Amino acid sequence: MDTRSSSRAPRLFGRKGKSRQQKNFEDSGSHQTIPLEPHPPLTPYKPTTTAVVDNEHPIVHLLSVPYSLLLLYYLISKTLTMSASLRSVAPFLRTARASLRQGNVSPLQAALKRQNVSPILNVYRTYAVYERTKPHVNIGTIGHVDHGKTTLSAAITKRQAEKGLASFLDYGAIDKAPEERKRGITISTAHIEYATENRHYSHVDCPGHADYIKNMITGAANMDGAIIVVAASDGQMPQTREHLLLARQVGVQKIVVFVNKVDAIDDPEMLELVEMEMRELLSTYGFEGDETPVIMGSALMALNNQRNEIGNDKIDELLKAVDEWIPTPTRDLEKPFLMSVEDVFSISGRGTVVSGRVERGLLKKDSEIEIVGKGDEIIKSKVTDIETFKKSCDESRAGDNSGLLLRGVKREDIRRGMVVCKPGTVKAHSSFLVSLYVLSKDEGGRHTGFHENYKPQMYLRTADESVTLTFPEGTEDAKSKMVMPGDNVEMVATLHHPSAVEVGQRFNVREGGRTVATGLITRILK
Repeated sequence: MDTRSSSRAPRLFGRKGKSRQQKNFEDSGSHQTIPLEPHPPLTPYKPTTTAVVDNEHPIVHLLSVPYSLLLLYYLISKTLTMSASLRSVAPFLRTARASLRQGNVSPLQAALKRQNVSPILNVYRTYAVYERTKPHVNIGTIGHVDHGKTTLSAAITKRQAEKGLASFLDYGAIDKAPEERKRGITISTAHIEYATENRHYSHVDCPGHADYIKNMITGAANMDGAIIVVAASDGQMPQTREHLLLARQVGVQKIVVFVNKVDAIDDPEMLELVEMEMRELLSTYGFEGDETPVIMGSALMALNNQRNEIGNDKIDELLKAVDEWIPTPTRDLEKPFLMSVEDVFSISGRGTVVSGRVERGLLKKDSEIEIVGKGDEIIKSKVTDIETFKKSCDESRAGDNSGLLLRGVKREDIRRGMVVCKPGTVKAHSSFLVSLYVLSKDEGGRHTGFHENYKPQMYLRTADESVTLTFPEGTEDAKSKMVMPGDNVEMVATLHHPSAVEVGQRFNVREGGRTVATGLITRILK
């Protein structure tokens, strides 16, 4: 029995107070109290039955609406005569329905799907567990702007998706550079995952030329091998040569050539000329030009399922060449864990997520870690969840692109360029001795030399810091001595802010949008 006051209006789907229709009806003064009666059970809908509807009923004006919406309207209108017991249970039913929709989702996975600020985590995520059943290799596409790097990346995912070895990502899903620049993100890489019969790949594609340079120099991509894309209609271009130089500087040993847009060329001699030029160029930069595989095809034809002889067949040939030519790297799992931070964002109420490529070692869930760099302070935290290649896993190891959920750390305390490491293994330093090679004019370096107290930018892993280069103590005529392009020289590097560096670590020096020197840290001074 309903013991509540009869003057209290029934709620309409949880809303307090009376509806607008009720108030208008009561204000007219022509209503009378109607006792509440249980509604008879609804009969199944039969399309052949003709319904008799009161012409004054509001539902008459909605006859053009689909039946499902009419039924919904009917149920809402009958809520006013709903029994008291059903009205009291309805809010709990709605709460239960909402909780069922949410499901049991890891907070890290939910946040990574919701967050769209991380270049490394923009792609659609499957919430399966990552299984290490195949060797893993990091590769990427390099080459001149508009030669088809992103189209080729999309074509590879499409072809492998047909074999059940990838999830298809179209051009728009990979090339997010314009949207990210509007949000103030200066580095836009797309990390794509796919597999072949033999190996698992993390493929890096950077739609913008400037993004390529910065990512390759900082080592964010850290590719084990590369696919250089060159358009048959253009041949080698300035950025083709620059990217080959940068690939050599960051330690890429093996490259596969994909001559794209062959559908736009009718003369086979032109294709032979492009191949010959590319082999010569590879040899110039220290690659094995004569033995390097050169595949000629059309990424667009493969993407559109047209002309398989230059489309899908050539994608298969390219991946076979990548499998055979680019060696599987040996991962350093014995050394202490170290991951350079590429991106960072926060999950409200849960913690902060840092993402990047693991340089060495192995990390398990619930491990204690330290965050070092960008100053002398060391931040201590605990890893509560790990996601690798967009899949949940219990550990992160060398070569993985991982997201780590950290407890008790604020988003603003961590910046790109810091490192996540095993406690007590890495320290921040501001002064060290370096062995420096200054690029010549022909290699894209400076046209003139520089003196002591030269202040360029130094790129260390994912960090870039202002640095002052001076000669070691005891150097004769240090103030008048000049370093010329092409020289090998030993100098002292002093960072404006301490950074996590180690002996044997490689770095690059850039000024005015070009690489001017590359080198190795030989001794820590401070």
